[in-house]
This record gives sequence, C-alpha cells and structure tokens, in this order.
Amino acid sequence: VEFDDPSALAKVARTLDLGDYSEEDLRTAEAGQAASKVAAIPDVRAALLDLQRAFANQAGGAVLDGRDIGTVVCPDADVKLWVDASVEIRATRRWKELTEKGETLSLEEMIAQLKERDDRDKNRADAPMIAAADSVLIDTTDLTIDAAVDKARAAVDTVIAQTSERSEP
Repeated sequence: VEFDDPSALAKVARTLDLGDYSEEDLRTAEAGQAASKVAAIPDVRAALLDLQRAFANQAGGAVLDGRDIGTVVCPDADVKLWVDASVEIRATRRWKELTEKGETLSLEEMIAQLKERDDRDKNRADAPMIAAADSVLIDTTDLTIDAAVDKARAAVDTVIAQTSERSEP
C-alpha cells in the first residue's frame, strides 16, 4: 500500500492482526518511519486506537509503548512513563541495534531520521507527541538499561503502594 493512499492505509489498519507480526518485524528502521507517517492519518489512527485499547485491556494488563499512549490511547492508565533521552543518544542506541541486525545506514542518517520523526510527531494535528501531565519522566540519556528499568519499576511500585493504601479500611 502506498503512503499517499489514506483509504487503503486505513483498510489495512482496520484488518491488522497483531499475531501476524513479530517484534523483530516491527523494530526495523523502515517500520518506525512508516509508523510515524501513517500515524498522521485520522482514519488510520482511529482504527489503530481500537486495536491498541483492546490490547491494553487484555486480561492481566499490558505494557504499551508509543508517543501518545498516555494522552490518547490509555489516558486512564494506572502508570504512565515518559521515557526520553537526547536525540543523539537515542539515535546512537537505535543505530547500534539496527546495524547489529545487518541494516546499513550511517549514524548521521539515523540522527536525521529521528529529528524528522520527532518533529512530525510533535506537530501533527491529531494526537501529537506530548508527555501526559501525570506521567513519570525517565531521562535515560545517562542511564544504563538496568538503571532505567529500576526507575520504571520504582514508579510502578509507588503506584501499587498508593493504590494499596487507598483500598485499606
């Protein structure tokens, strides 16, 4: 489907089956760029919103990752994390991930792609990328993966403790 055919893109979005895709398929540079482009199409967003909310509300809960999850997809989520880092650090991490999988692009291209995507996602009219007012900011610029996970777990543990305190007689 071509990116200049919104109705065809919306039809694909309405018929998506998450079971048809592996994380590896969805974590390519091409998939990331495509996601940002089609996310600006209202009919695609509407179709994906239903899919995302159904996924989020599955038995046992779920963790969702996206640029409008806490503000649009799941505004009533129990815990919202806004994970960020400088564009140079994000690009370096993504570049390493992709080059390890055999994709060929320069670090400079990756930085440019991320800047373009950030700008597009921040400035789209429908569901722009913005941190929810009640989200916990985790700036991972200078953190290891383990340190970032520890901060995320601490945020979840805080909410669980607060919920337990409120439910006690």
